[in-house]
Amino acid sequence: MANTAPKIAEPERFDAPSLVDAKAKILAELIGESKHFIVYTGAGISTTAGIPDFRGPEGVWTLRAQKRQGTSKAVSTLQAVPTPTHMALVELQNRGLLKYIVSQNCDGLHRKSGILPDKISEVHGNSNREYCKDCGQEYMRDFRAVATYEKTVHDHRTGRTCALCGGILLDTIINFGEQLFEVPLKRARQNAKKADLCLVLGSSCTIPPASGIPETVGKSRKGKLAICNLQSTPLDDISESDLRVFARTDDLMSRIMAHLDIPIPEFILRRRLIVKVTAGDKDRHQLLVRGVDVDDTPATFLNSVKLEGNRRVARSEPFTVPFRSDTEGLENGTELKLELEFMGHYGEP
Repeated sequence: MANTAPKIAEPERFDAPSLVDAKAKILAELIGESKHFIVYTGAGISTTAGIPDFRGPEGVWTLRAQKRQGTSKAVSTLQAVPTPTHMALVELQNRGLLKYIVSQNCDGLHRKSGILPDKISEVHGNSNREYCKDCGQEYMRDFRAVATYEKTVHDHRTGRTCALCGGILLDTIINFGEQLFEVPLKRARQNAKKADLCLVLGSSCTIPPASGIPETVGKSRKGKLAICNLQSTPLDDISESDLRVFARTDDLMSRIMAHLDIPIPEFILRRRLIVKVTAGDKDRHQLLVRGVDVDDTPATFLNSVKLEGNRRVARSEPFTVPFRSDTEGLENGTELKLELEFMGHYGEP
């Protein structure tokens, strides 16, 4: 697909602010009335986070076709902060208005922003997620879950092994020519069939089979298809003119939320830990610390764990620290102080 990008990108179009606001008002009313509202997202929702798109004037594929470098430095997906669009979708999810997201994005910002795992199909994968080839256990990483050694794009081994069964871990990125994962695609299609409103945000809708999701809604009797993208899409003709918006997704979503009278929340980085103490014989005990995602999927975001008063530093998962107490057994109210060293992509203390 990268080879199909034209050397001269299609010019980006911008509706007048008053027109964007008028269309946002219509969309806000439709969202409020909708029974099953879904959103389909592409690279355009992450450009204001500093992550480039693909087909825009400075898109990854456009630059490749022109054999030139970008004029601005891209932000690492590990340090990128979810945009107002991401956070607006989180709030709509939390209020029960948004039922499901189908995302082509691999940057992990949806999950980082607070979208729940059972409310999204990341149909093209997530660069921070890997899974075990043998038992299927998933892992979230605060680093790109891909191998550092040279390999082909179709070799998905990450170089790590499963903590449960020792199986080979694979990244979840879908490369061109590969089949999409069955479960997320099935869930996406199920939600498309139930949807009475689908809003496309920042996608060119050109990559099948994922592009069939908004098309399904647009061609159904009960469904309405709205599209917000700065360039034309193949689905423009099945989207009503007052639902076809040429604007940046942040501009549209901020106006939609204003018409709904719902504030867009600020992004807050949330880290979840499970801390377990196992009392051993006499005065010997063990402390176990592990990171988890909201659904208890193991999550790696720590470099080390240290227990105050203990010289040993746990520097690898699982973070296990043996320690002794002053008395036999552990008394109720025993206080343990931990020093956690984060990977620090967001300047965590």
